[in-house]
Amino acid sequence: MDPKFVEDARRTLETERARIQLELAEEVDHPRVAHGAQTAAATEVTESQRGEQMRERESKHLVAIEGALRRIELGTFGRCQTCGQPIAPERIEALPWATDCVACHSKTRR
Repeated sequence: MDPKFVEDARRTLETERARIQLELAEEVDHPRVAHGAQTAAATEVTESQRGEQMRERESKHLVAIEGALRRIELGTFGRCQTCGQPIAPERIEALPWATDCVACHSKTRR
């Protein structure tokens, strides 16, 4: 794989990693709502759950990014972890943390 392409992917991954780490480091701000009404209490719970779901999704994304950076270091970046074939550059540009080629990804998503 072209070294410049891999370096561009590394920079993209490192930038995304820094963004997520900063976001996850921020203190979770739970709205302060008077619990006098059931609706207000339910809204607070819903917002809290939504925030936790977003943090969980970002944590999983961070793991995927770390994996891609590790594959760059190991020299396996850009190869499908299922079939071993090269991942299309367009896929890597769109999702630099992708672990599988489109064909293998499609098979596992069925």
